[in-house]
Amino acid sequence: MARGRFIVLEGAEGAGKTSSMETVRAALSGCGRRVVHTREPGGTQLGERIRELLVRPCDEPVDACAETLLLFAARAQHVAAVIAPALARGDWVLCDRFTGSTFAYQCGGRGVDANVVRQLADIAHPRCWPDLTLYLDVPPALGLARAARARSADRFERESLGFHERVRAAYRARAEADPRTVIIDARESPQRVRAHLASALRRFVAAQAEPGAAPTQARPP
Repeated sequence: MARGRFIVLEGAEGAGKTSSMETVRAALSGCGRRVVHTREPGGTQLGERIRELLVRPCDEPVDACAETLLLFAARAQHVAAVIAPALARGDWVLCDRFTGSTFAYQCGGRGVDANVVRQLADIAHPRCWPDLTLYLDVPPALGLARAARARSADRFERESLGFHERVRAAYRARAEADPRTVIIDARESPQRVRAHLASALRRFVAAQAEPGAAPTQARPP
């Protein structure tokens, strides 16, 4: 059976990932693809427990290395239990965040060495990288204002504006260097964002139908 495809939606706080996930899921289902919808950190019982540790506000300062290791512990379980089996049986996996978030938040925001993250990724998911990443780009001030209207702030949303600006810079640098990433301007109206997402998905699905098309398993730049 042909391997499925792995699509990841990335973006910072207030970028509109929740509504965009449903748009992407519906578009893929409409193309006749079986879709497994999941998220990070999370996706498994262990992952959801780790997620709670990571996002809940905490009086104790959390070491950046400890935070990174927790993320990869959840990710290793997620890939082994959910993502890899789904891809192997031919399903298309749609994931809210993946290792791109770690490069943005922990490397860009916290200052963790990118080589450390690459090494951890090679251990946790050596042959499992997104075939397509849809990055929703939004200025931090706007994104945080949107997030504040929607819910109480989690531990990451309580970080400084400077932290979130570093996160965005890291996201954009990787997105611009990776041909498998499509940048979507999330400042636009919801209707325009949905249209851009649908267009990117149509191009991707069409490309996968071409003779000789195969999933990409190599680590991106």
